[in-house]
Amino acid sequence: MSIPQSGGGPIEHRDQLAEYLAAGCKPDTEDWRIGTEHEKFGYCKDSLQPIPYEGKRSVLAVLEGLRDSHGWAPVEEAGKLIGLEKDGANVSLEPGGQLELSGAPLCTIHQTCDEVNTHLREVKDIADKIGVGFIGLGAAPVWNHEDMPVMPKGRYKLMTSYMDKVGTMGKSMMYRTCTVQVNLDFGSEADMVQKFRVALALQPVATALFANSPFFEGKENGHKSWRSRVWRDLDAARTGMLPFVFEDGFGFERYVDYALDVPMYFVYRDGKYIDALGQSFRDFLKGELPAMPGETPTFSDWADHLTTIFPEARIKQYMEMRGADGGPWRRICALPAFWVGLMYDQASLDAAWDMVKHWDAETREAWRVEASVRGLQAIVGGRRMIDLAAEVLDISRAGLKARARPGLGGMVQDERHFLHALEDSIETGKTPADELLEHYHGDWNGDLSRIYKDYSY
Repeated sequence: MSIPQSGGGPIEHRDQLAEYLAAGCKPDTEDWRIGTEHEKFGYCKDSLQPIPYEGKRSVLAVLEGLRDSHGWAPVEEAGKLIGLEKDGANVSLEPGGQLELSGAPLCTIHQTCDEVNTHLREVKDIADKIGVGFIGLGAAPVWNHEDMPVMPKGRYKLMTSYMDKVGTMGKSMMYRTCTVQVNLDFGSEADMVQKFRVALALQPVATALFANSPFFEGKENGHKSWRSRVWRDLDAARTGMLPFVFEDGFGFERYVDYALDVPMYFVYRDGKYIDALGQSFRDFLKGELPAMPGETPTFSDWADHLTTIFPEARIKQYMEMRGADGGPWRRICALPAFWVGLMYDQASLDAAWDMVKHWDAETREAWRVEASVRGLQAIVGGRRMIDLAAEVLDISRAGLKARARPGLGGMVQDERHFLHALEDSIETGKTPADELLEHYHGDWNGDLSRIYKDYSY
């Protein structure tokens, strides 16, 4: 989750909210960038329990090691080290201590993958020294909620107290799930609309291909992506597939209307989170927010509020693809490759839109649910997910070829090889979740503790 936003003066009229989103438009495609985020669970190697915030084997020890040994600058809240910054990237903490890299906006997936590899090597360097391991999964396979530490961030304290009021799985999302996502640019409002519609419609394909959470609380959960299942019962006011995005006339203004109707969590002032749970940003605009009567919002308040909206894809001053489980090292780079191939070549984007433009809201939601339950084995309306995914992957591959961004000093012509992990899934019909289940029923003999040794970074 995001660190507090900063900068920006007061909002003087409502039109500025849409103008803020539109300011993210980059008409020149050469200015488009790729920002990859991924989360992972930390655990103590001897006990296989989650690492606490403080202590010799802790999240804090990892952050301090990265700061002291690898040149990261500290980010603090109320005197506590809660994140790091370097070269346009930041390392932050999820509520249960999951460690997240929010990568810098980069030009190519080659650069993105170099960044990921460097980060994971640095984390492993520190983790090995203190007896800690990290693993990439969509959901914690064994731990209960009571096992999870709580990070010292005011935002999370407020959210935790609110989650049970609006859904059944909000705290599971916060403390026991991990994702990998990619953030991409748009050139204009029309480009945003087309990309947003494709992103939402095809997010279930990413969910299926990256499904990696078939276990929860020590047993099978009946889903290939339990993380995706969790998001369906989190808070209906701020999650989902956003059917209105496909309606005529959709644009920045309509997204603003939606965001204004999402209840607030907080206002961040002077290093503190002020409780605004369930209150209205519309009232804030009028100076009538109960939490801060008489005050009106700044642009940083609006930016903060946009980070508390959790649909399957969302826009800020860029677009976030949010449907994939956290996963193994080689699949982290596959996620940005998948979406860049679809989104950053116009012919591929048009082909993807042609594929989904006739789907209705019920079809899109059915794919979302079935992808969570069955992964590549999902079937909707007689169509198999594995066939749909293969077709989408072909479009993505063509887009990466057309981009023709070389790497390794020109030894690699483009970025298509980053899709190999997904191509393997199409060829075998197996996602990481399927492989985990095979081990569980095979050589692991039902012993889920084996997952840490066999699947950690």
